[in-house]
Amino acid sequence: MKKNMGNVDRIFRFVVAAALIALYYNGTISGALGIVLVILAIVFFLTSFMGFCPLYLPFGIKTCKAKKE
Repeated sequence: MKKNMGNVDRIFRFVVAAALIALYYNGTISGALGIVLVILAIVFFLTSFMGFCPLYLPFGIKTCKAKKE
């Protein structure tokens, strides 16, 4: 898998995921919405660590800088 996420995108996803986990842990969000948001946070964590977002592929989106050849 080639990376298709830039550093800003990865940091943004990491911060959002951490915030969602913190909100769920504190009880601010709960129930079905809380569970859905925790699952989304886990996906955000995984994609931010891998640097690859599968949803970017069909749209041809790349937020990373192109390497000069």
